[in-house]
Amino acid sequence: MPAAASAADPAVAAVTVVIGEEELLVERTVRALVAAARTASLAPADETDVQDIAVSSLAPGQLPVLAAPSLFGGDTVLVLRGAQDAGKDVAAEIERLAAAGDPGLVLVLTHAGGAKGKALLASLLAAGGRRVDCPPVKRFGERMDFLRAEFAAAGRRADDGGLRALLDAVGTDLRELAAACSQLAADTTGVISQDVVGRYYRGRAEATGFTVADRACEGKLAEALEQLRWALATGTSPVLISSALAQGVRSLGLVGSAGRGKSPASLAAELGMPPWKIDRVRQQLRGWTSAGLARAHAAVAEADAQVKGEAASAGYALERAITTIVACRAGN
Repeated sequence: MPAAASAADPAVAAVTVVIGEEELLVERTVRALVAAARTASLAPADETDVQDIAVSSLAPGQLPVLAAPSLFGGDTVLVLRGAQDAGKDVAAEIERLAAAGDPGLVLVLTHAGGAKGKALLASLLAAGGRRVDCPPVKRFGERMDFLRAEFAAAGRRADDGGLRALLDAVGTDLRELAAACSQLAADTTGVISQDVVGRYYRGRAEATGFTVADRACEGKLAEALEQLRWALATGTSPVLISSALAQGVRSLGLVGSAGRGKSPASLAAELGMPPWKIDRVRQQLRGWTSAGLARAHAAVAEADAQVKGEAASAGYALERAITTIVACRAGN
């Protein structure tokens, strides 16, 4: 199997498979590969036919037609999204198309990774297809590195306090973080610090989903609801608030089950959290029981489903979830 290539290296290959579920990184990689194929083509860039298709929408026999040379000449770049969703017949067509080695065709496929569609993935790579991995950005340190890279690409620098403040203000969604970096880079000067982020967001950094989750986990109902309403009023997505509530309750469970014998530094490496957050969660754990945490988990799961479409009012669903979480904490 070929070695994984760097997503930052858009060198053209006849067949490239971009693997991962991190949508922003996958999209950037695909865009870079398409641009590189246009540049490398012998035909003028505006004569390169780029087709972007979801594999799940393909019927047997359709792919060879899409890959056929244009009547007006020029090369073809065929982007096939979600290769793991290919049925048996379509997967066979993809394999034949990749093996044919048409010099006028560049194939770019995305694959979520995992077991689904693994045979097609293995076949393409074994035949010489290039692999580009876009692994998920989950750990705190990885998100900090992502932000540093975004600012560096814009010719700017942020200190650790500024990066942490930005994570608190925006959340963990990479698209939103990338957009925030772009805005800050364009609209501010000097080193991007905690004060700069706080001024730019005009209070949003103090009223985000994570602040709402912290107040709820601490059993402070009035403050949690106040922060929720302010966060919604200043444009924080209800989905991000729901995600923060889930992360807050999950962190309580993880840190609580790990016991108090380990130092924050050693526990941080084990759980993938920064030491300062472990200290905060340990303080929040006072008053919580395992039964209360289980009920809080259920409340967060219900709120998440409602926020993503099952409820008429996402704000009401979040208010009810916060009320339930606080009630699940002993002594409330």
